[in-house]
Amino acid sequence: MSPTIHIVDDDRSFRTAVGRLLSASGYGIALYASGEELLAQLPGNALGCVLLDLDMPGLSGLALQEKLSEIAPLLPVVFLTGRGDIKAGVQAMKAGADDFLEKPTTSEILLETISRSLRRAVIRQAEFARTNAARARLASLTPREFEVLRLIVCGKLNKQIAHALGTSERTIKAHRHNLMEKIGARSLAETVSIAERLGLVEAIGDHSRP
Repeated sequence: MSPTIHIVDDDRSFRTAVGRLLSASGYGIALYASGEELLAQLPGNALGCVLLDLDMPGLSGLALQEKLSEIAPLLPVVFLTGRGDIKAGVQAMKAGADDFLEKPTTSEILLETISRSLRRAVIRQAEFARTNAARARLASLTPREFEVLRLIVCGKLNKQIAHALGTSERTIKAHRHNLMEKIGARSLAETVSIAERLGLVEAIGDHSRP
């Protein structure tokens, strides 16, 4: 299924013209006269991109971007605006926009920008799926396995973990084997890497500070 480009612009003739260009290039298109219209018909998790004007009646482009970052964080946003506002462009990029183009732009630049944005979106979706899967595996750990993982992340050796938990080193090795199997880690380094990706390293660091 082709990615859908969601064109949000209050200029009807402009959004129609851009829609025809993108449709002829093989994309699915959806047209909206305002940010409110997009929010009322918010797309699901299908691959796509929002092509967004900056100045519109009602919800501004930046305000819509902020809402989308909360409710559809994997949906990339590309601004295409007639207002050459450097400050707004910087604000949009800092807030996570994929790109910021000024009208008029060439068909080649627009198509390449959208293609690049969609490639990034595919990578983000894959990473999101991996992270969610890792979180589900982490949730499957028993309280004792999670405690062992916490101490591994802190850099403790099996002997030190056994002492801290009042058990044998052999038992700790068994817990470590089980938890690594559950979270899909093939090495100690990968175990720590997974914990880091899920924010466990930072959480432990914050908790350990005086």
